[in-house]
Amino acid sequence: MEGTSIVPEPAVPPAVPPTPPVPLAALLAREDLALRQIAGPADAGIVLHGAHTSEMADPYPYLLGGELLLTAGVHIPEAAGSGTYFEDYVSRIVAAGGAALGFGVAPVHDTVPRALVAACEAYELPLLEVPPQTTFSAVARAVWQLMERARTAELRRVTEAQQSLAAAASRPDPVPSVLRQLAQRVGGRAVLYGPEGTEIAGAGRTSADAALAGLARLLLTRASVTAGDTAPDGTRLAAYALGAGRGFVLGVAAPRRDPGDHTIASVAAVLLSLLTGEHQSGSGAARSSALVRLLLGAAPAEVAPLLGGERWLVVHARPDTQALDPVAASALGAGLGSPLVDLAPDVVRVLVPAGGAPLPQPGWTLGVSADAAPADWPAADAQAARALARARATRTALVRHGSGAGLLDLVPDDEARSHARALLAPIEASAASAALLETLRTWLSLHGSWDRTAVALAVHRNTVRQRIARCAALLGTDLDDPDVRMELWFSLKQQ
Repeated sequence: MEGTSIVPEPAVPPAVPPTPPVPLAALLAREDLALRQIAGPADAGIVLHGAHTSEMADPYPYLLGGELLLTAGVHIPEAAGSGTYFEDYVSRIVAAGGAALGFGVAPVHDTVPRALVAACEAYELPLLEVPPQTTFSAVARAVWQLMERARTAELRRVTEAQQSLAAAASRPDPVPSVLRQLAQRVGGRAVLYGPEGTEIAGAGRTSADAALAGLARLLLTRASVTAGDTAPDGTRLAAYALGAGRGFVLGVAAPRRDPGDHTIASVAAVLLSLLTGEHQSGSGAARSSALVRLLLGAAPAEVAPLLGGERWLVVHARPDTQALDPVAASALGAGLGSPLVDLAPDVVRVLVPAGGAPLPQPGWTLGVSADAAPADWPAADAQAARALARARATRTALVRHGSGAGLLDLVPDDEARSHARALLAPIEASAASAALLETLRTWLSLHGSWDRTAVALAVHRNTVRQRIARCAALLGTDLDDPDVRMELWFSLKQQ
């Protein structure tokens, strides 16, 4: 791959507990334990994955790898110093993947056998002297305490990274922002590759660019969703397929791979899948095209076919308890089966293809319009708003705008609208016509209830009384008369 060989990682990871390891140096630094290293390499990179006590002459079957093995030497025969016992013992620990050996001084031995010290030096196995006052239980507890602190720190790091990635995804330049955050969090480089394996965007630095690109191209030819390799210089490489068959790959190169790095990269891969999927999917491209055409002056009726339907419902929604936010609005749209969601300051509006009646959504109060063609969307929007007001006032989960046959079907549309304009002209000529008409419409729909009208309009009940009294004065009629109310309701339905 362009002069760089990639060594595949083992198919089966090392059998170690899935917890962050702790440095051996951190255990030696515990003054309460008074441990002392007397043999083996003093390498700051030596880590422990646990602690295990065993007095077996062959501890190999009982080790997983990465442990600090603790022993008091009960298994050592009297003539062990003159043979190969210690070499055999230490070689088995090393073969099992043991990280270090802790030897307890007392009650069996007064000192650490010299032959054991020599064997540990020869096999480069760290050897710790455990003083008489320090119990093996205290050493094991200290290891687990250090591991728990490391786990907590790693969880905090992963959580902070997830929050930073989510915030980056909401920026105006989401893809570059997510890549920058990911590169910073793993201390390396993050690259988004296109369907042909070409680099679309990247952030950070690495000496293994060619190897990372080769891994990304390799993943594109496979059915798997992830791949991991190691470059010749030791750089850890990982690739993640984004979405289902869209051909985008996230490549990550870092000098090391900590336990939480895979989780962080996986979160970034999910976010990038959503970002790239929105632009590549047919529905996303169609919505983008419809928006551009609207902004350039096209009529709604011209762009509606791009959205997937000829007739639509407008849904207005308010949450029952939780605050309005983009996540809740998107979840509502998903529940109603439409991605066309508008989050306004006090209401969520959703444009839903007609053909299926929207169902109540847990935690939401909904108002649904009659189905309408694109030219009638503004009227449907007003219908949904009135339906929502009625739903909130009556504490009903979902109210639909009436669409059945009735009196309106018996009167020609032009005559009905002419009569409505004449009847409501005194109100429409007033300075507060919009507020008066909305109050009158809501009050009539709620059978003259002052309290429920006040709730629906979010005003004081005295305000409702004042507005209705003003309407009665302008119209010069008695609003307690059921015939008057019926005629007014008929006229208001024409708007």
